[in-house]
Formats: sequence, C-alpha cells, structure tokens
Amino acid sequence: MLGSDLVGVLRAKGAKVAESDRDTLDISDAEAVSEKVAGADIVVNCAAYTAVDAAEAEEDLALVVNGNGPGVLARECAKAGTRLIHVSTDYVFSGVASEPYSEDSALDPRSAYGRTKAEGEREVLASKADALIVRTAALYGARGTCFPRTIAKAGRERGSLRVVDDQITQPTWTKDLADLILRLVEADAPTGIYHGTSSDQTSWFGFAKEIVRTVGLGDIVSPCATSDFPRPATRPAYSVLKHDTLVAAGVEPIGNWLDRWHVAAPTVLAGLT
Repeated sequence: MLGSDLVGVLRAKGAKVAESDRDTLDISDAEAVSEKVAGADIVVNCAAYTAVDAAEAEEDLALVVNGNGPGVLARECAKAGTRLIHVSTDYVFSGVASEPYSEDSALDPRSAYGRTKAEGEREVLASKADALIVRTAALYGARGTCFPRTIAKAGRERGSLRVVDDQITQPTWTKDLADLILRLVEADAPTGIYHGTSSDQTSWFGFAKEIVRTVGLGDIVSPCATSDFPRPATRPAYSVLKHDTLVAAGVEPIGNWLDRWHVAAPTVLAGLT
C-alpha cells in the first residue's frame, strides 16, 4: 500500500524513482543493498513483515525483515552517504498509555511484530546513518488488504458487524504518509524520529462506523471488547502518537483522521462490489 502510493507521489513531483520489491532485492543482503543504494540521494524503506499474528510463530523471519534488514540498509546508506527514511510502527510501544506517545517515549513492545520493529529502529540508530525514522499506525490504502476495504465488504455481505471499541488509534491513509515523507525530504528535516499518523484519534469501532456510513450501509456496526476476539498477538489498547518533532522541523502533521478519510474513501474503496 505505502510503497505504491509513495512511488506515485514522488513521480508526480518529477523525482527519478527506482523501486524494488522482495522479488528483486533482499534487504538483508549487504552486497545487493550496496549495489542498489549506490548513487541514490534518498532511500525509503517500506519493506516490513506486517502479519502481526503470524509473527508470533515466525519471529525469526520477522526479525530478518523488520530488524536485520533495516540495519543492513542503514549501514550501507551510511557508507554511501545516502539519507535513509525508515518506516516504523506504533507497535514499538506498550499500548497501555493514557496520553499520546512522544517521539522519545521508551520502547516497550508487547508482540513479536513490535519487538522486531523495535530492533529495526535500534539498528538504524546504531548505524549512525543520516536517517529519519517515521512511525505510523493503522495504515489503509487502495492497494492490498486494509481495514476499510475489509469492513465495507464484510458489511455488505453480512449486514451486521461487531468491532472492538477499546483500542484507540489514528487511522492513516498511505497517500497522506507518502506526502508527509516527501515533505520531510523537501524540508531537509534533521536526523531523528518522527510520527507519521493522522491527527486526533478514534477506536476501530468508530472508524468502522464511518466506513459503513460512507458506503451507505447505515447503523450496522456494534461495539465489542478486545477480549471478545482473542488473537495470538497482543494489540495496543492506546496507539496515539504526538507530532512534536514534525512541528519543530516546520513540517505540518497529517490532518484530522476523519477529514482525511472523507478525502481518501473514493480512492480506497474504488472497485469494491
């Protein structure tokens, strides 16, 4: 989702973009990475093992993609003098806070996915590369599987849905995150950690209500608790991130999640039957 939107945003700005996927580049292979980053001004790492539940049984594999791979990218970028933008996640935090997480809040992941992404952050920082770490949350977009497309399809098929109301997050459109990454580059933002999420917050239930309303399904979503749907991986109960370092760098944070959803919906839901 993010990679395709980022390529589109960059090319629309006239940037020369060379994209790779897992079939053409193993980011844990230093020699292959070295060849790819040679001559690049900016490298953006959108690669990640994001199957949160599967990672509980495949943590070693997730660690290669989410932890070791970013370390290789960062070290090779440092050698080449190339700026790296590494995309991370709210899952590096415990998710038990009662106020928004700042960019320097202590990492305390509660899942295999979160642990491996936290390791990726540590390796990028340890590399001393000129790197921006951009944490995001609750991504949705037009490509691949995402929460809005799943909810809209399920709502039409089932007629009623139950969605958790005790997990608070910041739904974020991949195109908005792609635009934010571009704006960070254009602003020559200082090396460091940034939060790339929509502003304000809602629960997954609140987001689902807006999605079904958008597709004209009415009031078919009812709230439930996380404990009603036990999953292998722990989900964060509170994933709201501050945007202080963006503001300090003179970069406007992404707008209100609901406003952005209304802009995104026609694109994200296009083609659903």
